[in-house]
Amino acid sequence: MASSTGTPSGAGGSARVLVVGAGPVGLTAAHELARRGLRVRLVDGAPGPARESRAVAVHPRTLETFDQMGLVDAVLARGRKNRAFTMYARGSRLVRLDADYATMPTRFPYSLIIAQTETEAVLREAVARLGVTVEWGVRLTSLEQDGDGVRARLEHPDGSAEEYEVPWLVGCDGGHSTVRKQLGLPLLGESSETWALADAPVSTDLPPDTIYWVHTGSQALMMVPYRREGYWRLLDTAPGARPGDDPARRFSRKLSAGLGRTVRVGEPEWTSVFTFQQRMVPRMHDGRCFVAGDAAHVHSPASGQGMNTGVQEAYNLAWKLAMAARGQAGPELLATYGQERVPVGEALIGSTRKATFLVQFKNALAGVALPVVFTFVRTLGPLRRAIQRKVLGGMSGLRLSYGQSPLTTADPLMGLPAGSRAAAA
Repeated sequence: MASSTGTPSGAGGSARVLVVGAGPVGLTAAHELARRGLRVRLVDGAPGPARESRAVAVHPRTLETFDQMGLVDAVLARGRKNRAFTMYARGSRLVRLDADYATMPTRFPYSLIIAQTETEAVLREAVARLGVTVEWGVRLTSLEQDGDGVRARLEHPDGSAEEYEVPWLVGCDGGHSTVRKQLGLPLLGESSETWALADAPVSTDLPPDTIYWVHTGSQALMMVPYRREGYWRLLDTAPGARPGDDPARRFSRKLSAGLGRTVRVGEPEWTSVFTFQQRMVPRMHDGRCFVAGDAAHVHSPASGQGMNTGVQEAYNLAWKLAMAARGQAGPELLATYGQERVPVGEALIGSTRKATFLVQFKNALAGVALPVVFTFVRTLGPLRRAIQRKVLGGMSGLRLSYGQSPLTTADPLMGLPAGSRAAAA
């Protein structure tokens, strides 16, 4: 295909890659492609950056990814390091689980609590330094491809249409992805529960050095402290409201019941009631087009994996696509993107399904059973440490491996299993 009209961001000339979607996944893809010398055009149908934050946790493997991108210091400066998970039920503290990375050494032995808007701001500044500017209000409406490239139809804010031809396209355009639909990739799975989120000021004497899980005896909630003093991310796993009940009053009543102390929630800066799904695509690569992040999989926010997984996917794809675009590798390398990441997505669906069950804990006997169970957890050190490492191992991403990747070659002289993460080299 020959290049057509359009003004790509970055260095002069037509872009080599069109990235659709300027959330954290699309920004990561654009950054890594541009950092490797490719001209990138980055478009997003929204009128501007998001004002609300879906994701609030950046886990250790993603922090390692940001470190490789040269951005971790800027991200750390905007967040709060979290090293604990504390559980309450019916007014009593059950247990505090502290971070234990003894078996998973990392430079970042914590999760970083940071609003997604802040993470995106760091990434936007970084791509701008590489000459890539987000084109807001530019929406992909259709695409077609052949062996030479992709023809994308773009709609601009003034309603004008543009036919843009580019060798490669990466769809990071969210759960309702136009790219995924245009490629005919089915999103397989099931709908799940309805939860509520809010970012709000909270008056409480709880120390903001841990994430809190709070069970009222009939349902569960979560509280996550932001770096901003007095502000928390709140999650309600059963958001049914009483007549005349506003979000602040509802959260105040439920949290006070579960924590056994008075909690006053102020007017939220934003709230959202949503029904999440557990779905993913069977493949993430079709010809010269790719999907990543929520465009490829959607799932429960229970363990805070969505943005983390998407950032790691974008990083995985970018170096391979950069090599292929420069003629340094062929389609076999590009195929490993899906071969490595689809199994990760499948495992993630399973783990978040379990995490969802544990977070909401709807069992009618929960109020009685939880204190008994966690008395043992609290008093038996080996059991507590085993739980800490099990939970952290899945959430942190540090145990993710590509043992079955075609790029992996076993070496009996290596101390680590082939395809596993190396803490240092």
